[in-house]
Amino acid sequence: MQPTPQQKITLVGAGLAGALLAILLARRGWQVDVFEKRPDPRRRGYEGGRSINLALAERGLHALRLAGLQDAVMAQAVMMRGRMVHPLGGETMLQRYGRDDSEVIWSVHRGRLNIAMLDAAEAAGARIHFNQRLDGVDFAARRVRFVDDHERSARELPFDVLLGADGAGSGLREALRPHLALGESFEPLGHGYKELEIPPAPDGGFRIEPHALHIWPRGGYMCIALPNTEKTFTVTLFLPSQGDPSFATLPDLAAARDFFARDFADALPLLPEFDADWTNNPIGGLGTLRLQRWHLDGRAVLLGDAAHAMVPFHGQGMNCAFEDCVALDECIASAADFEAAFAAFEALRRPNAEAIQAMALENYVEMRDRVDDADFLLQRALERVLAERHPGRFVPRYSMVSFTRTPYATAFERGKVQRAILVAATRGVARIEDVDLSAADALVRERLEPLESQA
Repeated sequence: MQPTPQQKITLVGAGLAGALLAILLARRGWQVDVFEKRPDPRRRGYEGGRSINLALAERGLHALRLAGLQDAVMAQAVMMRGRMVHPLGGETMLQRYGRDDSEVIWSVHRGRLNIAMLDAAEAAGARIHFNQRLDGVDFAARRVRFVDDHERSARELPFDVLLGADGAGSGLREALRPHLALGESFEPLGHGYKELEIPPAPDGGFRIEPHALHIWPRGGYMCIALPNTEKTFTVTLFLPSQGDPSFATLPDLAAARDFFARDFADALPLLPEFDADWTNNPIGGLGTLRLQRWHLDGRAVLLGDAAHAMVPFHGQGMNCAFEDCVALDECIASAADFEAAFAAFEALRRPNAEAIQAMALENYVEMRDRVDDADFLLQRALERVLAERHPGRFVPRYSMVSFTRTPYATAFERGKVQRAILVAATRGVARIEDVDLSAADALVRERLEPLESQA
């Protein structure tokens, strides 16, 4: 489908996904108007609210390359080689994500990334309207209403097509609900999160190893820390909402300090502003949003968190949303009309979104419960061995997700097969030297075809 002077794309949401999609579509020649409920962060400062640090992986990098933003973003990114595990009362250990420094992920600042993408969207020709909250849609008349809550004003505009990149609390999804059988379900995790900060060391450097994602696993809960270019770390406590321990059992600052002194004793000295951070930073909620329908014929479509919000434990929320943007841009370019484009987009992306949602939930259990278990470490060691012995055939699931653009659904299904091989090969074995590699090789050749990946 080629852009025409008569047709205009109305995009709801100027966050990361909305800004990227605006860049891609404007570069193809589409007239793009973006409406964002928040103020312009370039004038008012970034108002990201409660957020978790972003991990940038290959899928997101591919999208940034297409948008011409890779160099600008990577100049502000911090490499993370793997998980630095802090066991309770034990020695720290680095568990690499990949083979070497060619297979890493990157910690990026949400606010700076968003600002760079807004600049690029406007440079590409998109028009961005801030302080514009979607307040209703007349799909029959193709008219949309936006409200400026700061100026207490409203306006109603015609639209040709609506693209909803307005996040988990999507106004467009709300407007679609009476007109479309969304098949919507929301699964709360039952765990919340609170952010703290490790400041720079007195000499201005990092206080702990900068090139790692730090994890303090404690069974049903954990802390993580991601590095920032300012030599700080954003620390996030993930904890059940109820039970013991839980946020409910930490009613005040004294209880929180006692909890950290007991369960995160090596982290507490790194948090000199613990009292202020704990008092001032809210508890965020976590959950998984699933929809059975993402689009209303050729009039509207949802993408990113608006269609498939997920828990953050695989670091793929942004990467998945960016992949949505690339796919939707390509579907619009290749389809005969918007209805065909939206149908193709949903058919392509919904199975993959559901797969990464499932993997993100699984990864939470792995991060908080298993990273310091002997059986897990043995299977990880064997996973590396089999990957070296069968390149292109046995590819660790994490590698498929983070270092390639293999469809999430493919990674999910192959991961199940590979997990079964690892369990079978290590059953009754305590050391990697005692694994029957010939038998493991046979299982790999029998159960796995070579992987057709998109690097």
